Formats: sequence, structure tokens, C-alpha cells
Amino acid sequence: MTFRLSCHPDTPTDTVHGVEVKHEWKSRDTLWLRYFVDCPVDRLFIPGPAEPERMDDLWHSTCFELFLREPGAAPYYEFNFSPSSRWAAYGFTHFREGAHDLAVPSDPAIAPLDAGDSYFALEVDVTLPPDRIYPAMLAAISAIIVDADGNKTYWGYRHPEGKPEFHHADCFAARLTPPEAA
Repeated sequence: MTFRLSCHPDTPTDTVHGVEVKHEWKSRDTLWLRYFVDCPVDRLFIPGPAEPERMDDLWHSTCFELFLREPGAAPYYEFNFSPSSRWAAYGFTHFREGAHDLAVPSDPAIAPLDAGDSYFALEVDVTLPPDRIYPAMLAAISAIIVDADGNKTYWGYRHPEGKPEFHHADCFAARLTPPEAA
């Protein structure tokens, strides 16, 4: 299934023409994602390769995100994936409250960047914690794209009213169903 992201109206861009995210369950606990950005690559700021490691504040640069929660529940968790191969995972008890590093069974596997003159794509396999896999999962799928001039655009499957805010409940509009629950 493919989710088409839209640019937040407060952060328009002529550089990025679209962002799509494909997903597929590789197993009950492992989700494959492919973030595809339609744009002239030479007009973007893409972090250079680095050692894969957990790191905070990845959203200050081009970064891809996935938020997940159980329908009707307040707690949620967030993954950040950088083209550099760095990543982050956080748990929250409520909207932007109770933030903590989320224990994950294994580091997300971020594939080397796939890019051409007019696109780039990032693929990642993320293994979810066993206690965070629900029969139905609501997802907020998003991307922060920074252009070569340092302008930041915010892309999401859904946006709430007001400023860009991917943690907002309105953003959890995509439904992901693990294989055993299908």
C-alpha cells in the first residue's frame, strides 16, 4: 500500500514535487517502509553517510518519521530515520508527554540511499517491540525535507489545523494491520 504525503500549507516548496511512502509487513513484527521523494536531488540537503546509531534531533535535517499507536489509546511511539543511517525511537504516554527512549528489539536497518537526478528514496526495516504490536495500528507517516538553501518543509499523510505538528492525534490517519491480525 502507498501513502501520499502532502506538504503542510505553512511550508510550501517548489523543490519537492511529492513524497510517497510504501509499506509492507515482512513478518508480524517487522515493517518495511520506502520513502520516495520526487525532487531534483541537487536542490536538497541530504545528510552524508554515518555510522548507524541512535541519535536525537534528527528532525533538524532531512528525516523520515513513523508514529504508531493503538486505536483509542493515548500512548504512542515514534521512529525517526535519517538518510545518514542514524535513527531514533521514542515512547510517549500522552501528546508530547512522558517522552523516553523506546527499547527496540534491534536497530532499524536503513538501506543505503537510492537516488537519481530527480528523486531519492530511503528504505528501512523496523522491528517493533513485541508489547507494541496491536491487532490494528494507527500511524502518522511524515517527512521533513530540507532544501539546499536550508528551507524546511513538513510532509504528512494528514495535518492538523495550525502549525506542523506530527504528534497530534489528527495525524494518526493511516491504518497498518500486522499480518496475524489481517
